Amino acid sequence: MAQHFDVIIVGGGMVGAALACALGDTPLKVAVIEGQLPQPFSPEKPLALRVSAISIASRRILEGVGAWNNIAAMRLCPFRRMKVWEMTDGTEFRSRDIQYPELGYIIENRLVQLGLIQRLQKFSNIDLLSPVRPKRIDYHSEGSEIELEDGRRVSGRLLVAADGGRSQVRQAVGIGVTAWDYEQSALVLTVETAYGQQDITWQRFTENGPQAFLPLPGPHASLVWYQRPEEVRRLQSLGDGELLNALYDAFPRELGDIVRILDRGSFPLKRQHAQRYVKPGVALVGDAAHMIHPLAGQGVNIGLLDAAALGQVLIAAHADGKDIGALKVLKTYEAMRRRDNLTMMTVMDLFYRVFSNASVPLKIVRNVGLSLAQRLYPARLAAMRYAMGLQGNLPRLARGEPLS
Repeated sequence: MAQHFDVIIVGGGMVGAALACALGDTPLKVAVIEGQLPQPFSPEKPLALRVSAISIASRRILEGVGAWNNIAAMRLCPFRRMKVWEMTDGTEFRSRDIQYPELGYIIENRLVQLGLIQRLQKFSNIDLLSPVRPKRIDYHSEGSEIELEDGRRVSGRLLVAADGGRSQVRQAVGIGVTAWDYEQSALVLTVETAYGQQDITWQRFTENGPQAFLPLPGPHASLVWYQRPEEVRRLQSLGDGELLNALYDAFPRELGDIVRILDRGSFPLKRQHAQRYVKPGVALVGDAAHMIHPLAGQGVNIGLLDAAALGQVLIAAHADGKDIGALKVLKTYEAMRRRDNLTMMTVMDLFYRVFSNASVPLKIVRNVGLSLAQRLYPARLAAMRYAMGLQGNLPRLARGEPLS
């Protein structure tokens, strides 16, 4: 017979694990299905290639679910300044301007996930089923059943898709997406730098795409080079010495000296948005619901806001004696998140379209705009709060308030 749960979360990555932790120590019985857990942390292990810029709102969420101390005890890099420019000096954002110690943190994705997994394993109402993946998903509006690859079966009132952009759950329940590919790919490099740990993240726009610098712990950084897909393939084929020369030729002087390339990878850029976030007995969170241009590093942050909002809705509904799988309940979550997510996606699209245009008059307008942002203090503060996740219809955890 199938083991029954109130909530089944398919995907124990950063967003799925955060949702599970938000539901920890509640009367709800939760299962988390995850195909591969991160390896235990060791300071000697090399930095992982995939990193995220964790916003202040996301830190509050991670604190609220009890995982932040686990993550901070491993390694992270706070940043206190952000600089954006094209031809001119552009604009620089500083945390001290709004009396915050940091603007955010650059953290390896696997360490965020690991800190959350460590936390959820302490809750008696959460079962972590891993390493295993769904073999078959039978969705019904009144509840769903999943057969796992190892033969076990689980059933639940609410099925949550936290299983990424190619979500098996989303496909199984028949929710479509609106999607298109950007005409760019991203080359990502982990490098050792000739200077100590930095506290600034910067992005320069070029005709071929942005170039970004993300500081990492110690004398390390993550470089992101957006280019046409064929150019990224060419760069990937270069040896380390040739690639270093290409970096020095293309990147600004702010890059400084690179001692060596430690790791590299690439991925295509795609926008994708689910046509709905909920159906009776189903909710989508994170990349299963939306994939955004990584220009401003907001993907994981809006995913964590999804997790905080859905957790808030489920806890409140259960406390009021409501059916947590009812469409009316789940629509509350969708109303909290879909519009804000769409706004963020549209803003990132606008940046991509505007800064990808080689028109000289438009380039002049862009640079005037960036220079004005530096001089107009209120506009700069508003932009910082937006980037820190402190604007919009925030769930309680993102405001630093408990869910119950």
